[in-house]
Amino acid sequence: MDKRTFLKTSSALLTGGLLAPLSSCRPQNAPRTNWAGNLTYSTDRLHVPETVPEAQDIIRQSRKIRPLGSRHSFSTIADSQIGHISLERLNTVLDLDASANTVTVESGMRYGDLCPILHARGYALHNLASLPHISIAGACATATHGSGVANGNLATAVTAIEYINADGELVTLSHDADGETFAGSVVALGGLGLVTKVTLQIEPTYDMVQHVYLGLPLAAMREHFDDIVARGYSVSLFTDWRNDAATQVWVKSKMPHEGLEVEPELFGTNLADRNVHPILALSAIHCTEQMGIPGPWHTRLPHFRMEFTPSSGKELQSEFFVAREHAQDVITALTEMGALLADLLMISEIRTIDADDLWLSPSYGRQSVAFHFTWEQDWNALQVLLPQIEQALEPYEARPHWGKLFAMSRSTLEARYPQMEAFRALVNKQDPTGKFRNAFLDAYV
Repeated sequence: MDKRTFLKTSSALLTGGLLAPLSSCRPQNAPRTNWAGNLTYSTDRLHVPETVPEAQDIIRQSRKIRPLGSRHSFSTIADSQIGHISLERLNTVLDLDASANTVTVESGMRYGDLCPILHARGYALHNLASLPHISIAGACATATHGSGVANGNLATAVTAIEYINADGELVTLSHDADGETFAGSVVALGGLGLVTKVTLQIEPTYDMVQHVYLGLPLAAMREHFDDIVARGYSVSLFTDWRNDAATQVWVKSKMPHEGLEVEPELFGTNLADRNVHPILALSAIHCTEQMGIPGPWHTRLPHFRMEFTPSSGKELQSEFFVAREHAQDVITALTEMGALLADLLMISEIRTIDADDLWLSPSYGRQSVAFHFTWEQDWNALQVLLPQIEQALEPYEARPHWGKLFAMSRSTLEARYPQMEAFRALVNKQDPTGKFRNAFLDAYV
């Protein structure tokens, strides 16, 4: 996600969409990068169909092709040497089923576009990521998440998917009808085909408030971690791993909240008397409203506002998930590495995610804590630093976010993901010729 606009400069805005307008499904031939600019895709060929049948025809005629979402990944997970296909033009709500409490959307829709529609109809999603600008299908395919002890990642809201397979045929899977196959197909890293529709579980709409506490001592974060992350529906911690004054606690609470005591102090912190940015020196103009002012769920769960469209910014990101029982040990390990991280680290965020049964989810089978790092864009230096971080986290069997940067080997990932072999068999069955595979999947899956 483009946090550098917010975390670093918060100045440049896009005046148009992420991709230039294209005529029908004619391929665009021009170099493209991901949003951060750290990756120039290996192909300049991009198809942007306007209908599902057009997309099916493109896939039938392609020897190799790779789905491309909103380009928010830092790794080469979405890269292709042959061609990309984007469903950005298929971005409407197809059905809202009040009896089943579900909404079905085309895969090109972004969370920030869906949320106001749901809210206006009296519905909500269970959680959102820190930025609402990401595509729904891409976020679910990589297990992108928000925070909250009892909140699963965004993919856990998926109850059904439709995708185009390697033969150009439509495949529909649902949670209720397809069991284990469904569990292996939601967080699929684009390996099974091109997702065309996603059905999400919804719930009655709700309002929220957000409070920020400043100056959390790192020692208090470690000692009182479980109490801190239980303070609200969604809690995030920001730190640079060296300076207690820079460490913040963002508490997002559902309303009505009668009986909820908003304490002026919390484990050595003070309640902020103004809206703040994760980096205190920067303006909070792009941040969602704080100070306990009530607002709809979709204007409080993200950290940043949808109306400020992120532009490309030079940064890199990594994220590692560990079982929640290891959180305090990892906090200790990273605090001890604070000086080593200092030259590259812009900000670090800590979030909690509930366990799930999605095969390639980093939270598969265990309640998790995610340690996120936003780095200066210096890949040479980060290539040296990442193995040191991963070695420090090795005793805790950390799993990386698929869309961010890591240095782990294939054998390490196989050991960390109990269903990796089952997923490999599923991909081989659905795409035996490897039409949707790329170098990333070949290397790690």
